[in-house]
Amino acid sequence: MKTLKIGIIGTGGIAGAHARSYKNIEGVEIVAGADIVPGKARAFLDANDLGAAKDFDDHRKLLEMKLDAVSVCTYNATHAVCTVDALNAGKHVLLEKPMCVTVEEAADIMRAEKKSKKIVSVGFQPRYDENMKLIKKIIDGGNLGKIYYVQTGGGRWRGIPGRTFINKETAGVGCLGDIGCYGIDFAMNSIGHPKPLTVSAYTSDYFGKNPKYYPEAERFEVDDFAVALVRLEGDVTLDFRMSWAMHMDTAGDSIFLGTDAGLKVKSPGQGTLWGGAWDGSTGQISLFHDIEGVPTETPIPQRAQNKASNFEMKVRDFTDAVRNKLPAPVPTSQIIYNQAIIDGIVRSAALKKEVDVVIPKI
Repeated sequence: MKTLKIGIIGTGGIAGAHARSYKNIEGVEIVAGADIVPGKARAFLDANDLGAAKDFDDHRKLLEMKLDAVSVCTYNATHAVCTVDALNAGKHVLLEKPMCVTVEEAADIMRAEKKSKKIVSVGFQPRYDENMKLIKKIIDGGNLGKIYYVQTGGGRWRGIPGRTFINKETAGVGCLGDIGCYGIDFAMNSIGHPKPLTVSAYTSDYFGKNPKYYPEAERFEVDDFAVALVRLEGDVTLDFRMSWAMHMDTAGDSIFLGTDAGLKVKSPGQGTLWGGAWDGSTGQISLFHDIEGVPTETPIPQRAQNKASNFEMKVRDFTDAVRNKLPAPVPTSQIIYNQAIIDGIVRSAALKKEVDVVIPKI
């Protein structure tokens, strides 16, 4: 079996999960790391027992190596440029979420992907969660009838991160891109990725910019709360909600309303300060339906999880696709719709009115 040679671009916090996952997969070797902070890549590689791997301060130098694939783990604003550079250099890419910041950047990635004939898989590990898969199976099986309304609830009570997450130049967006993208993918993947048509949105930064609630308020430049109504193809409405901070333990449950039944999914970690993000599993799942004309709630037992983490399964699935020349496990053709929604939320909130969603031609 050929050993896959892997490089990691961006060696901040999430890169550690990539490194640990790759190291657990037979026939995969991390041979390089790059980070724009001098010495950071070397320190990361040494800390992960990768002393033989080469370190770089410029991702373009890393891409000159003979590599099969790279993980792009940089901050949001450089996801697109690093991914396009990697594709142009002939490497497959496992791209951390969110895909990028704007829908035009998403289109640039897809164009480079098409030209290179390589794959880009976007890092939404919740898709590998057994309960998330069960929800999709229930909906795909037609148990709810026609879906006409989806609400993504959840949201953190108080959980604003720091570092590059709160800087406009590096993050591009705040809670919307950090954990909001998980809620959007949860909804869109569950109902089959209908095309977004319009967005009417609101965002705010009342907690991030208030030193009473956040010690780095003077540095805070992004959103800490976002809501939107998104019209989707097929006469479906998506009610999106997410927060890094608010005076509430949740913005609600996630619900899927259909003509034959409804599904309620409680957010994970509800009642804890940092819970409420759809970045892992779910809380209780319940089916609301009629039995002999009687409205009935049926709790659905939680499924046991796999021994490997969802994150490792995401990485493993990517390496399998690279090795066996399979399609991307989480393809850009799906995630560009998610990114178009994020782009629409940003534009609508700034203009304070509904906006049309335009998907660029690839």
